[in-house]
Order: sequence, then structure tokens, then C-alpha cells
Amino acid sequence: MEFSFSEDQIELRRAARRFLEIASSEERVRAAMETEQGYDDAVWEQLAGELAWTALTIPEGYGGLGMSYLDLHPLLEEMGRVLLCAPFFSTICLGANALLLGGDEEQKKRWLPSIAAGEMTATLAYTEKNGRWDSTGIEATYAQSGAGYVLRGLKHYVLDGHTADLIIVAARSAGSQGNQGVSLFVVPADAKGMTRAWLPTLDQTRRQATVELRDVIVPPDCVLGEEGRGWPVCERTIDLAMIALAAEQVGAAEACLDMSVEYAKVRQQFGRPIGSFQAIKHKCADMLMVVEAARSSAFYASALAAQGTADLAETASSAKAYCSDAAFHCAAENIQIHGGIGFTWEHPAHLYFKRAKSSEILFGAPAMHRERVAQRMGW
Repeated sequence: MEFSFSEDQIELRRAARRFLEIASSEERVRAAMETEQGYDDAVWEQLAGELAWTALTIPEGYGGLGMSYLDLHPLLEEMGRVLLCAPFFSTICLGANALLLGGDEEQKKRWLPSIAAGEMTATLAYTEKNGRWDSTGIEATYAQSGAGYVLRGLKHYVLDGHTADLIIVAARSAGSQGNQGVSLFVVPADAKGMTRAWLPTLDQTRRQATVELRDVIVPPDCVLGEEGRGWPVCERTIDLAMIALAAEQVGAAEACLDMSVEYAKVRQQFGRPIGSFQAIKHKCADMLMVVEAARSSAFYASALAAQGTADLAETASSAKAYCSDAAFHCAAENIQIHGGIGFTWEHPAHLYFKRAKSSEILFGAPAMHRERVAQRMGW
């Protein structure tokens, strides 16, 4: 496997950085944080319309560009680097992937072209108040009723769930346990009986929501795949999302490293830059090692996803665990190197720290994924 990006991928990264340095500047991120929606419509229209980023990994037959997960990787790194506030991750890495993996031809043609064009956002409503990201986290239920299905339950931590046009709900049949009896349902935002509310969380740069389902009725053509056999689609979707999140975490960790090095060059103490002191040098060197190791882990996972590897569980969990630790470590060290100013609201260090902590927990904590890897290896 070639551990390097192609010229096209490198140019995509350059173009993304040029755009995001302006569109997702600290000032614009802070402005988006103050809104309930959580993002700027103008920025979303630019990246989805003019830049066609939402079309990147959607096949050409459904209005996309048909590129691979590895092509998406540098874009995600750059988004993580600037803490992009937009429903891109929820729409492409969760919603679109679930449709691609579980939908039939009619369902894909019905929704994917609008997602590719940036005209529709989507997300996955998976876990609940328990916060678990394995099959036991699905407690919402469904039951057949007439010519359709009735959904009941309360979903938590739904990324951009309060603004998404489509919500793909994971629910289980009454009495089922574990991986059995799980189905995915596509629910439009205006479905009767569904109530959505913004859920204030530690990370203000990425919105989460609760989605309450009170006897929500959906027709049979809104079931993704075969009823009761939706767990493999859920698992694969989450694995792909973890790989995407790992790429984001690498970008955020690198931003913290760059911020620390730049500050260490200009901050004077005892008549010399603090970067000349051995303790600061060691911190920055350790951060660099962590960032590069995380980059390799995330790249390898994206490459396997691009190849269509059947079982991504071990690789995705390894990347998620390591990159989560890397991002949190770099965010924490960034604050330490900045000293007192790093603890202030006015400095961006706390934004990266909060994103790092939120991302560490999203899709399961590192300890959970190390246990998952160990189980896959037979330990």
C-alpha cells in the first residue's frame, strides 16, 4: 500500500485549505456557535454547491462524483483543522453512507441526488440516553401497523438532528436483543409525531440533538434493506464514520501542534523564546510523533475503506481509539504550552480541547474500541 496522497488529492487539500481558512476562520466559527442551527447557510451553500464536496463520494449514477473514501480523507483533515461548523459529517459520513449501504435502487435515486447537490441534509439517529454505540444502544422500537410501521423512542446525541431534512432512525422489534431485530427507517423532518430539540453539549462547534418519536408512522418504502436485518448496515455505517472522524481528529491535532510551535517561537520568558527551553521542545516533539502516528493510522483505515474491505471493524476501532487519544493529548498540551492565556474564552485553544473531548466519546470511548479490537483478535 502506498502511504501517500496522489497529486489530485494534494491539490484538493490545498483548495480546501484556501477556502476553509476564510469560510471557517475563528471569527466565523464563533459566530456559528452562537446560533441554534450551528452553521452558516452561506458557507454550506458554497461547499455543497460551488465546490461540490457533498457529491464527492456519492456514485455518479446518483448525481455524485464517484470518488473514494481516500479522496475524502484530506478534505476531512482540513475540516478538523479549522473546526468546520457544518452538517457535512452528519450528512455524508452518516446519512449518505447509510443510504448507500442499506438502500435499494429506488431509495438511492430518491434521496442521494438531492444530498449530492447539497439540497438535502441527513443524519443517523442511533444511540439513546445510555450513550452506547454497540447494538445494545438501540432501544427505540418499531411495530407493524396496517400498511406501515410505527416508531417509538427517544434518541440522543443525534448529530445535526435538529436541522436535518432526513433522519435515518435505528430501531428494533419488540422483544429483540443484541444484533437481532434491528431495522433502519428513513424519516422526513416533517413526520407527524417526531419532535426534535437542540441538545447543548460541551462542544459548541458540532451540534447534537434529541429526536423523540411518538407513534411516528412510516411507509414500507422507508425501510432500508430487509426488515429486522439492519444491524450489518448500522455497524458498517458507524465504522466508516469512525474512519472519517479519525481523519478529522488528525487535522485538529495538527492544528494544535502548529498553534503550540508558533506560540513557543514568539512568547518570551527570561529574555528568550519559551521554545528554546527543553521542556517545551519535548512537548512539541512528542506532539509531532503523536500526530504523525495518528495520520498513518487514519490513512490506512481510509485506504481500506476505499478498497471496499469487507470487515472494517478492527481497523476502524484502532484508528478511532488512537486518533481520539492523539487529538485529546495535543489539545491538552496546547493549553499547557500557552499557559494562562490558553485557559481564556478569547483564545481558541479551548475550542479544540472541547472538540477533542466530544470526538473522543462520539461513537464510543477509546477503551471500548480497544476492547472491540481485542475481541476481534480472539483475546
